[in-house]
Amino acid sequence: MMTFIIAAIVVICLSMIAVIYRMVKGPSASDRVVALDSLGVSLISLIALFSILVETSFFLEIVLLLAILSFIGTVAFSKFIEKGDIIKRDNSR
Repeated sequence: MMTFIIAAIVVICLSMIAVIYRMVKGPSASDRVVALDSLGVSLISLIALFSILVETSFFLEIVLLLAILSFIGTVAFSKFIEKGDIIKRDNSR
């Protein structure tokens, strides 16, 4: 069981390297946003596997926090790419 978890951690680390390359080299901003979201998912799964490996549930709260931050970040970047503004302000007053 431990060897499968360690092998999964190694595979996820290798995929994170590929995703970081795509995030830096991406041809467009939307590719970079997708790569950033994939990096967040990979980090969440890496922490979850580490939590299983050390047999503790302490890291699961960190996983939930990272999932929320990753979702909010993806929505904010997507909205910025689409409209050029994240928060619409009314300056007519």
